[in-house]
Amino acid sequence: MILCLLVSSFLYNVVPKIQFFMKILGALYMAYLIVKTLVPAKSHEVKTSNGTFLIAILLQFINPKVVLYGITAMSSFILPHFNSIPIQIFFAFLLAFTGFTSTLCWALFGSLFSMIFEKHGKILNIIMALLLLYCIISLFM
Repeated sequence: MILCLLVSSFLYNVVPKIQFFMKILGALYMAYLIVKTLVPAKSHEVKTSNGTFLIAILLQFINPKVVLYGITAMSSFILPHFNSIPIQIFFAFLLAFTGFTSTLCWALFGSLFSMIFEKHGKILNIIMALLLLYCIISLFM
């Protein structure tokens, strides 16, 4: 999140005209997620992983969802309203904690709700796709 803060701050202060193009890039990525959500996977094979916990942690630094989360939150909600560096760093840690808590909840409740997801997967995918579409629309309002 500190890295996202630095990148967002640079983009917000130095290149403010890039915000529209970043919205388009984010909207295209969300459109891609809509397609991936609605189009069923070709196979239901379980993939095994040879990765370790350390590799999984390191991959979060290049995870597009994490990077977009950080840059979007910083540039939309924090940088326009707070100029103090200590407050910006506080929000970076708060966003990191929020992301960690969300991931933890996703892991815990995902295993609990897996049967519901299996039974009602198509309906849930449609709802998620509609929510993503709402996010795309709200970007440009």
